[in-house]
Amino acid sequence: MRNELIEKSKKHLWLPFTQMKDYDLDPLIIESGNGIKVKDIHGKEYYDGFSSVWLNVHGHRKKELDQAIKDQLEKIAHSTLLGMTNVPATELAERLVDLTPDDLTRVFYSDSGAEAMEIALKMAFQYWKNIGKPEKQKFVSMQEGYHGDTIGAVSVGAIELFHHVYGPLMFESFKAPIPNVYRSESGDPDQCRNECLQKLEELLKKHHEEIAALSIESMVQGAAGMIVMPSGFLQGVRALCTKYDVLMIVDEVATGFGRTGKMFACEHDGVQPDLMAAGKGITGGYLPIAVTFTTEKIYEAFYDDYENLKTFFHGHSYTGNQLGCAVALENLRLFESERIVENVQRKSEHLKEILSDLYSLPHVGDIRQLGFMCGIELVQDKLKKIPYLLEQRIGYKVSLKMRELGMLTRPLGNVIVFMPPLASTKSELESMVSIMKEAIESVCEEEGAAFERSV
Repeated sequence: MRNELIEKSKKHLWLPFTQMKDYDLDPLIIESGNGIKVKDIHGKEYYDGFSSVWLNVHGHRKKELDQAIKDQLEKIAHSTLLGMTNVPATELAERLVDLTPDDLTRVFYSDSGAEAMEIALKMAFQYWKNIGKPEKQKFVSMQEGYHGDTIGAVSVGAIELFHHVYGPLMFESFKAPIPNVYRSESGDPDQCRNECLQKLEELLKKHHEEIAALSIESMVQGAAGMIVMPSGFLQGVRALCTKYDVLMIVDEVATGFGRTGKMFACEHDGVQPDLMAAGKGITGGYLPIAVTFTTEKIYEAFYDDYENLKTFFHGHSYTGNQLGCAVALENLRLFESERIVENVQRKSEHLKEILSDLYSLPHVGDIRQLGFMCGIELVQDKLKKIPYLLEQRIGYKVSLKMRELGMLTRPLGNVIVFMPPLASTKSELESMVSIMKEAIESVCEEEGAAFERSV
């Protein structure tokens, strides 16, 4: 039966962000999960070291979340949100508005983070048209930014590896620099922040009359390699958007719902966005719900008689799905009763301490962390910060070694991602970091020996 499942997966599936030739060589099928571990069809357990792609909060099979879905199933599984609403979607919207920055008062539901960003882009574009400024049509995005894989989200992204092949499909956007302190010439956070803000202001000063909005990940650029922004940078971006009358779209899909030690990462810099996308952790990692928040000012630009054609013509079949909204409500109740955000803040200090031990390894160049979002950058030469070559696939090899040792994650190039479920205990964090250390040490030593043999 197990071998049959593997063969079926090879024959019929096409997995996201996966070179299927790699999968065919080393297939993995998950059968069950409990707590912060998952189990494959052979019975082997693994720590879920990346929260099942950055979204699990309380671990797997959390009884309260399971029960919330069962209770909702006894009422109704789904009805449309087109022209009507439902009970859990309405209650969740009120709860979410209580948690978000004060200026965000309206909630638009969707199914994924990319869709939430796509909605924010369309809202920003139509907002200016609705208020009589149709010339403001373009967008500013950040270098190395990532907002998902729909065409609009790709168009305001800038990860060359992911996006270059779709160039003919994309609309052009202005690109602004992001402060990467580790890779900057000075290595000084303040100088790096100020230089990037200066370049952004030059861009906005020249083009603001044609720019509708700026999109930016909140405090951490995830897919770029867990690049943590210096304190004050996001606040500086907010000030420039206000100064030049450009809407600010903040992407909290990966960073929201406690992941960084705040409910939303923009709270670290005290930022009030005009639009904000969120998802992933909203349901505790159970069901696909995402949201786009916006201000009353933007909402009112769409509120008019139908014949004036200011309606926001956008929607999805499963928008505001009752099962997802019901489990999201229970998830938020658990955030409060189990003090998830406060615990992440506390445990993050311990995590920082144990991660620092990885600096003793000769090929760990940088460790970036904000809350439970961590990236360990591996380099060939620590002193000169020389990266491994793409074809060496060092991150991929380390992740395979970690899998062998009992932990799952996915790398970002040469960066090992560590984003454990927020409920992870200190001892569980220690065990996972120990596995990372062993895998990095083993693979990098082996890679170094292979390089020496080749020369």
